[in-house]
Amino acid sequence: MPPASPSSSSGAPASKGFPDRPAGSAAATAPVDHRVEAPLVLDTEPPRTLRFRDHFALWMNLGVSLIGFSTAATVLGAKGSELSLAAAVTAIVAGTAVGTAMLGVAALIGARTGAPAMANLRGLFGTRLSYLPTVLNIVQCVGWGVFELLTIAAGAQTVAHTSGYRWLFVLLAGALTTVLTIWPLGSIAVLRRFVAAAVGVAMVYFTVQLGRQGVPDPGAGNWHGFLGATDAMIAVSISFVPMAADYTRHSRTPRSSFWGSFSGYTVAQVWCYVLGLMALLQSDGDPSRIFDSFLGVWAGWLFLLVLVLRETDQSFANVYSTAMSLQNLLPRVDRRVLSGGIGVLTTVLALRIDRFTDTYSNFLGLIGSVFVPLLAVLAVDYFFGAGRHGWDLSERAPSRWLMLLPWVLGFAVYQFIAPTAVADWWVNSWTSAQHALHFTPQEWTSASLFAFLVPAAVTWALTPLTRRTARA
Repeated sequence: MPPASPSSSSGAPASKGFPDRPAGSAAATAPVDHRVEAPLVLDTEPPRTLRFRDHFALWMNLGVSLIGFSTAATVLGAKGSELSLAAAVTAIVAGTAVGTAMLGVAALIGARTGAPAMANLRGLFGTRLSYLPTVLNIVQCVGWGVFELLTIAAGAQTVAHTSGYRWLFVLLAGALTTVLTIWPLGSIAVLRRFVAAAVGVAMVYFTVQLGRQGVPDPGAGNWHGFLGATDAMIAVSISFVPMAADYTRHSRTPRSSFWGSFSGYTVAQVWCYVLGLMALLQSDGDPSRIFDSFLGVWAGWLFLLVLVLRETDQSFANVYSTAMSLQNLLPRVDRRVLSGGIGVLTTVLALRIDRFTDTYSNFLGLIGSVFVPLLAVLAVDYFFGAGRHGWDLSERAPSRWLMLLPWVLGFAVYQFIAPTAVADWWVNSWTSAQHALHFTPQEWTSASLFAFLVPAAVTWALTPLTRRTARA
């Protein structure tokens, strides 16, 4: 591979192993052919074609989700103990801002290194150790890809007023998803030029129509559970952290990658969940009836259809990021082959699965809790530790076993505070640990925030040692 590039004018340290053009340099401001596509293999220079408006459009589309509408119930709370409308909206805004700031950091690192998300972990852990989080991310992305296809099919059935033809809707959604992943940069351009505007019109229409009907406030004055709702919103935003760099590696400048992802996703997710709250409250708090509120307005089916079709950008993101993760394991395999194979796999799985069981959904949540502390370790080591001297992202990057310590510790903190209900024995083990240490989770003990702050502090404490090792 070519030698590492010198530090860019943006202050990004050199990264060995990727012949990236430094974002923010004079080369990055030169005219770009927008017909170019993402590299076919891992160690090829990524074209720097994405500007602020591209990032904003991509993350705005990813921030609006049919799942987001229905999971607004997790923010509102159980029936009979709902948060007040003011408390729920505040939790949505605060949690989204905090979580999306973390997303922006991951996006910024990808823009500086020019490497996909899992390949960046070569610098943090070494190439071989990076395979562990890579495999976990592959499992997570495939699972969410299948879930998105099921969601699209269910949305299409709702619009068509039918309980049949699920297989047809899954096939169509799977085919469209796979096509989008073959030309990822072209797909992002389509999102910016056409889809983002259509989604904006649909969201404005539903907001006006539902707002005219009034929004009940069953939990008026109640702020009990506010921090739990905020923590849930942080977790939703962070779910995109393991894939952010897969797209921002194509950013023309680090600044546009951070602000485009932060602003686009924040605006969209806040809007999506607030609209979901409105629809939920007008459906008597029943998540299974939430789309009845959308279909109940004039021409609601048409605008809901726009949102259903747009949902394919969620499945696109999951499938493409699975392919990018696989390239960390198979760096010389054509990404089109990987994307096509993963697209077929998720479609076949969605055809065979009627719905996700609670156990598997919780399992995906368990994997998600892995990436909150991982981001903390990644960010601190990149900006303050060994990353200041340039990470080694080559296939020969040596293992850095010490960096596993704060990551594992952060995961333990997350599960200690809020054990994921994957199995009784798992929850009982962490509950027993709580009792042994005389710890009772309080409303202010946010699992996401503590699982970020603790490993960040430990990684910071280790930076003198990691810097010396990096210089050596």
